[in-house]
Amino acid sequence: MLNVTRRRAMSDPSEPAEPANLRFLRLLVTVLTAVMIGGLVIVIALLVTRLNQPSLAFPDAITLPDGTRAESFTVGRGWFAVVTGDERILILDQKSGDVRQIITLD
Repeated sequence: MLNVTRRRAMSDPSEPAEPANLRFLRLLVTVLTAVMIGGLVIVIALLVTRLNQPSLAFPDAITLPDGTRAESFTVGRGWFAVVTGDERILILDQKSGDVRQIITLD
């Protein structure tokens, strides 16, 4: 007697076919993972490039006019500003320390 086994053209019935919705969901998860990895790489690259820029130089000491008390301080390129307790803003030259401008607040 001759035993002949026939191969089925269909896939094994123990493994059902993957639904189209599941394939679409798998594609979405893969795309989202790639976008998140790309975004993380971009954020790290931006942090590295921004944090390696030279910072502005702060003066060691500031000579203010007599009777003024500093409440706030900010630095710009070539100047710095001091907000005083008597509601004035003093714009000082960064190199010489001389007062460039005085702005009185109302």
